[in-house]
Amino acid sequence: MSKRIITINRMYGSNGRRIGRKLAQELGIHFYDKELILLASEKRGIDIPYEELVKIDETRASSWRYPVDDQYQMEPKYRHDPLNDVLFAAEKEVIQEIAQKEDCVIVGRCANDILEGQCRSVYIYAPLEKRIETVVERAKTDEKTARALIKKMDKQRRIFYNYYTDKKWNDMEQYDLCIDSSKFTDEEIVTMLASMYAHIS
Repeated sequence: MSKRIITINRMYGSNGRRIGRKLAQELGIHFYDKELILLASEKRGIDIPYEELVKIDETRASSWRYPVDDQYQMEPKYRHDPLNDVLFAAEKEVIQEIAQKEDCVIVGRCANDILEGQCRSVYIYAPLEKRIETVVERAKTDEKTARALIKKMDKQRRIFYNYYTDKKWNDMEQYDLCIDSSKFTDEEIVTMLASMYAHIS
């Protein structure tokens, strides 16, 4: 491997994003998550508001409706391709370019599949009840709402990943390391991942 890269896929509420950011800070390398949306839109000249792109990030196009407001999807240059596909293709290019030039941590967006053989892949999960507790505290909401949000986000990520990779998002055999975040503190997990990073060659 020319660069040392760790990719993280995560169940909603498992704190995978937070752990990834802490890991990048500990290692002194770049962290990429929603930053990829802006980088991708700049690269491809996707002149659509960031707020609209956030709505379709890490989602598969629907067969029943446009992914964003009609005024954007019906522009001539997007009319024949769902903006979900346009954004993912741009993010894929950006991820491949990043992998050529720097060490980093990348969260989601099928990065482990895009960079297969060029990264160490991690899957972070946790029991449902523990994730409900996390989302209730993080989103300042009630248990019922948290449970519904977890179900929605996990389904969205699973469908997105399965569609763009032809693999199963929660198939742990495809990852280099799977961690139940309820069993360890963030600091303990960061230490584990930092050790993995140090041994990438």
